[in-house]
Amino acid sequence: MRNIILASGSPRRKELLAQVGISFEIVKAEGEEIINTTVPEEAVKELSRQKAREVATRTDGDVVIGADTVVAADHEILGKPKDQEDAVRMIRMLQGRTHQVLTGVTVILRDGVRKKEICFAETTHVHVYPMTEEQIRDYVASGEPMDKAGAYGIQGLFAAYVSGIEGDYNNVVGLPVGRLYQEVLAAGIDLRK
Repeated sequence: MRNIILASGSPRRKELLAQVGISFEIVKAEGEEIINTTVPEEAVKELSRQKAREVATRTDGDVVIGADTVVAADHEILGKPKDQEDAVRMIRMLQGRTHQVLTGVTVILRDGVRKKEICFAETTHVHVYPMTEEQIRDYVASGEPMDKAGAYGIQGLFAAYVSGIEGDYNNVVGLPVGRLYQEVLAAGIDLRK
């Protein structure tokens, strides 16, 4: 049995991996996140790489999975809000328009002394209905947006404002599990065995 490690404390990523039948343990990445680019796709790949590599140095996992999700709007990367006013600012940017959710995934595969790294980014376009100032403030007051990239969770209260998506829904939740499984399978490893 492979020792698979998820380098994330995200309850949503944990649920998604378990949902597709992958057995794993969680070792949360502890390193400081450093972004050296303003290009969202490159940023999430770099952040996922940092997490996977940091956890790989502390564990003996055969497979280490690192992931990071950001929301991008107007060429700005929206991470987790600093406070409620920051969350309000972000939701104002997103309401009534389309934005992108990007998740970077890095998988480190170890077989004895050999090591292979798979790194990719998945993008999903999310369309949001127009929202009033009162709706924005009520949503932020719920507390739901405070620990989420872009200040919202598609699987929670904010679903009432999502008019549609183009791409992988699970990617917006936090981990494109279908692509993750297929990328690792293409490298010769079935994560469910």
